[in-house]
Amino acid sequence: MNFRRISLHPSNATSMNWKVITWFIGISLLFVSALMLLSGVVALLTPGDDSRTALLFSALLTGTVGAFPLIYIRKGYHKLTFQEGNCIVVGAWLLACLFGMLPFLFYGREFTFVNALFESVSGFTTTGASILNDIEALPYGLQFWRISTAWVGGVGIVTLFSMMTGSLDKSTLSRAEISSVAREPFSGERSDRFANRMLITYIALTLVTFFSLKLTGMGWFDSATNAMSACSTCGFCTRNTSIAFYANPTAEIILTFAMLAAGIHFGILFLAFLKGRPRYIWKSETIKVFLGLVAFAIVIVTADLMFKGGYASFGTALRDAAFQVASISTTTGFATQDTTLWPPLSMAVLIVCSLICGCSGSTSGGIKIDRAILAMKGVQRKVRMTVNQHAIVFVRVDGKIRTDEQVSEAYGYIFCYLLIVVVFAAVNIAFGLDFITGVTASIASIGNVGPGFGDVGSMSNYAAFPPVLKMTGMVEMLIGRLEIFPILYLFRSVRRSGPARYLP
Repeated sequence: MNFRRISLHPSNATSMNWKVITWFIGISLLFVSALMLLSGVVALLTPGDDSRTALLFSALLTGTVGAFPLIYIRKGYHKLTFQEGNCIVVGAWLLACLFGMLPFLFYGREFTFVNALFESVSGFTTTGASILNDIEALPYGLQFWRISTAWVGGVGIVTLFSMMTGSLDKSTLSRAEISSVAREPFSGERSDRFANRMLITYIALTLVTFFSLKLTGMGWFDSATNAMSACSTCGFCTRNTSIAFYANPTAEIILTFAMLAAGIHFGILFLAFLKGRPRYIWKSETIKVFLGLVAFAIVIVTADLMFKGGYASFGTALRDAAFQVASISTTTGFATQDTTLWPPLSMAVLIVCSLICGCSGSTSGGIKIDRAILAMKGVQRKVRMTVNQHAIVFVRVDGKIRTDEQVSEAYGYIFCYLLIVVVFAAVNIAFGLDFITGVTASIASIGNVGPGFGDVGSMSNYAAFPPVLKMTGMVEMLIGRLEIFPILYLFRSVRRSGPARYLP
């Protein structure tokens, strides 16, 4: 009896084409390799930079591995399914973090395997948590690589390489990497067009921030790295004391606006500024609520610092409050003050800010204000329908009626998010962290915020964490950056995807 092999094909709903998945992941590694090479060039142009060998060798190794599937796998024509796109996204993120640690690992010093991987994951996920005790001791090439991981991670690894390579499958890839809540304001448009708008806005915002910082007297390198870090809402800085090092009020104001802009939906920013339609910002209910809550938080913290924080000057209190609220609510993590020394009310406000965070479609992490609004309006609808069972009540956000499925998805996401916070906080405490440190480190990791309170405050780091907690922290960072569901989709897709079948 003759048997024929049925190849993996999208028509087979329970299988995925792993060759094509590997091909796309190889492309992403080539992109990471190119960034390593660029960082190596920075090291070569800097006299006495001893990171050039680590960077160039890492670029060669990463590029070789990335090129391997392109050489030995013939992609051909294959229309990606959502499951395959999701697998590419998760796989690309995991391998980018894994290979992204190589420059740190080869450089050595305090970069053990776990520390190097932690710094890489923290950068790519734009968390900004660090294990470095002396950041300023790093050579410029490695500093630039560290910030580059954050800038690439801000817009999305797969989205960035697919936009630049002009892939025919970029719509599927963008749909897999960019959450549905982020695409909702532009639900009538193709995913790749929306992703293009995000990328253009991201680059434009970074350039504007860079030149603005340079005008304040900041050096070229610091202006570039701080602009990249602010717009990616990562918070990596080239200075040990973060932005406090510069003691530059004008630079703080510029960075405050840059962080808030990076926490707003990039598609709406595109229409508002690059298309010359500023009214789109004020027409968005989500943005108005976000900016309103940020302003309210600034007022509370300013008042608290004046009455209980020992601040004698209203201007200084407002300056510090505005910067720290903007930094935490956008999950950036820049610091001008040690917030662990602030009064309890101010700390509580910042913790709430680090949970809800910015808008979808931005580089901000956290639950997102969009989901919070959707969930609250869903609760309001439930109460009204319970009181008046004959009432017909719709959930509207930004003038659009949202379906029960969308409301349920918001409930589900928030539930999963808070459950993960509790589970990982319990793990942190079980391995020796105090309550404040354990809980806020969990919130900061899944929200990609970086600093918390206690031993992980705004002027502290994660260097003293035991290796097991650094590993669990990395897991939480990736879950938060990928927004939970892609990880769950991947597990389900792999479980359902069996080997190729043989039929007569």
